[in-house]
Amino acid sequence: MLFIFGDSYLDVGNNNYLNTSTLNQANFWPYGETFFGFPTGRFSDGRLISDFICEYAGLPLIQPYLHPWTHEWSVGANFASAGAGALVGTFQGYVIDLRTQLGFFKKMETQLRQELGDEEAEGRLSQAVYLFSIGTNDYTSLFLTNSSHLHSTSTSRLDYVGMVVGNVTSIIQEIYERGGGRKFAFLNLPPLGCLPGIRVLRPEAKGSCLEEASLLANLHNQALSWLLAKLEDKLQGFKYSLFDTNTFLRQMMDHPSKYALSEGRVACCGTGEFRGVYSCGGKRIVKDFKLCDDPSQNLFWDSYHPTEAANEVIADRIWNGDPDHLIVRPYSLKQLFSTR
Repeated sequence: MLFIFGDSYLDVGNNNYLNTSTLNQANFWPYGETFFGFPTGRFSDGRLISDFICEYAGLPLIQPYLHPWTHEWSVGANFASAGAGALVGTFQGYVIDLRTQLGFFKKMETQLRQELGDEEAEGRLSQAVYLFSIGTNDYTSLFLTNSSHLHSTSTSRLDYVGMVVGNVTSIIQEIYERGGGRKFAFLNLPPLGCLPGIRVLRPEAKGSCLEEASLLANLHNQALSWLLAKLEDKLQGFKYSLFDTNTFLRQMMDHPSKYALSEGRVACCGTGEFRGVYSCGGKRIVKDFKLCDDPSQNLFWDSYHPTEAANEVIADRIWNGDPDHLIVRPYSLKQLFSTR
């Protein structure tokens, strides 16, 4: 079983069922054009990292939890919501925050226990993998909304990171204690200041990465790494896989040809420099957009999200790991699925 929590990197369409903004939806053309042939709500031209993980694990594509016809949890569930953060206040009212996603999980767990009985349900939940991608929006929202946190001292920035990581910690512990979860997988944060949609916020920087944003991502990633090692010592049977999205995405940006790509900085769909203006599909604030000829050559699909081709490369590394354990540690996702 696979349970998926987080944001747009893993949301397969939960936001389709929210009365939300098109900023947090992708259920319109050209999203989905490559693989599905129609928009599914995924923030890509095709499949997401989680879709490829399902394939590698021998599972069917897991549907969004809020899909009206999805009431079968035998293979898992996807609770992720584009725009969501670990903090309840991140884009509040437009997304399903991590705490609410946990509430959905608890509701599903109760149904599973009623259907299977406590012993069978607990056995399945303890062998399931819990995949997380969360935190990006907690930090990018500071720049997109000109938050006062940007003008605060370094100490309060550390406090902010502490709040974000602390919320993630509490969710992990609740799944461990209530749901019996033992196997967790995490994507750490990408170099936020290098995403096309963040690069364009400072035209005077002439296309360089916005280091303030990337610094916050680095602080978060250091705290997350420390936290997971601490939980491994504290919680009996707790195992985890941590994928260094930050390092790996920088490698893909700097050396796209190494990953069968030709463009590592300019998005396929959008407008402006780097196609960083968030206009893909023409249903957001800016209506004009351009679309590249072959998204399989680009790292980025729109201002913030990878193409299907890039997602497959990333998912393959998450699944298989690397021999030196520099990008995926201490377990690959394949190892996590196979451990008892």
